[in-house]
Amino acid sequence: MKTQKTNWYLAILAFLVISISLSSCEEDDDNTMDNDNNNKTETNTIVDIAVSDDSFSILVQALTKANLVSALNGSTDYTVFAPTDDAFATLLNDLGATSLDDIQEDVLKSILLYHVVAGSNTSGSLSTGYYSSISPKEMGYNYSLYFSKEDLMINGMVKVTQADIMADNGVIHVVDKVILPASITDHAIANAGLSDLTAAIVKAELATALDDDNNNFTVFAPTNDAFATLFSDLNVTLDDLSKEALIPILLYHVVNAFVPAANITSGYVNTLSMGQDNYLSVNVNINASSEGVWLNSGAQVILTNVVATNGIIHVIDNVILPNSVVDIAINNSNFSILVEAVVKAELAETLSGAGPFTVFAPTNDAFSALFAALNVSGIADLDKQTLTPILLAHVVDGNVRSTDLSNGTVPTLNDGKSLSIDISDGVYIDTDSRVILADVQGTNGVVHAIDKVIVP
Repeated sequence: MKTQKTNWYLAILAFLVISISLSSCEEDDDNTMDNDNNNKTETNTIVDIAVSDDSFSILVQALTKANLVSALNGSTDYTVFAPTDDAFATLLNDLGATSLDDIQEDVLKSILLYHVVAGSNTSGSLSTGYYSSISPKEMGYNYSLYFSKEDLMINGMVKVTQADIMADNGVIHVVDKVILPASITDHAIANAGLSDLTAAIVKAELATALDDDNNNFTVFAPTNDAFATLFSDLNVTLDDLSKEALIPILLYHVVNAFVPAANITSGYVNTLSMGQDNYLSVNVNINASSEGVWLNSGAQVILTNVVATNGIIHVIDNVILPNSVVDIAINNSNFSILVEAVVKAELAETLSGAGPFTVFAPTNDAFSALFAALNVSGIADLDKQTLTPILLAHVVDGNVRSTDLSNGTVPTLNDGKSLSIDISDGVYIDTDSRVILADVQGTNGVVHAIDKVIVP
């Protein structure tokens, strides 16, 4: 009996121990779950919002394929213009593609990044103008977007249909089309302030050329106000200008290279005008009252670095007209004494004529050396009769570029003076006057800068 009773007590004790242990474990599990629930952080990132909305299913697939999920799921704030499934369906149809698998990953990534702008920009903080996407072009510059606040349009083609979906790491604006990076022509069309430029490009039949992604141009784009000033000065309208008249003017605004604002320096730049190199005079920070970038001394760059698929645009406040040889001298501060001399000798009108002329243009330093040799203070001490034969000795009839020069002599507009040309080691005129800058092409001739005044 004692043994049975003892065993019975032991069985009860064991049951109680197990029961207490199980109860303790249940309490621990409950506490752990409670702690897990308390420690779990609910997120509402850009990706979370896209995943939770069935209308963004293709966008989520695209972000996954392009390996951009983690970037848009982080702590950095972005503004995302999010295309719906219908928008992607339209794109795939336009491309003749059946699915995202038909689009290369690098192309898809570039397109998706073009929908993203750094920072959290609500509809209230967005203003009409250009925004830099995070889709890279080259040289550290990203493709630009043009946003119109008035009608909530992007690049003039894509509509914001729902704004300000706030996320933990930025804001989403829903758009009705996939936004594709814009060409130079696309950007001109999208910006209402460049409508006259667009009309001129269309009339000159240059739209296709400025739409070509095989090129990389820099375009100095005049505003509508700039064209209004030109038309007023010429007493014409766009309708009065023929295709043949417009082409050299428009191409004079185009440089065949990708030149961001940071890379613009003072000097001469080749343009595409006149079917040959035609130089544009560029001055950076002319003086304290003329800071910034100036073209031919009369047009100022007022907005920079609009990055397109085939180049970059800088907006300017005046239409630039190709220069005559006189204009070239006027627009270069290194020729200011030459300009003073030409005016005093009353030769400006002659050298602004049809020509063509080849001008060997002495710099200010060259004239200073002449003044020292003659023991005079400047042009004021020289009369018209003295200056005229000196200046005409620097002008040759015809458009003679450096590649046309050869050893020998050429007559000048000074009937009694011919120039001796030596190209054996550089280009020298009359033995000791050296060409230091060649082939500055104008509308009525070409200018070669020289370092010494030629004295008959």
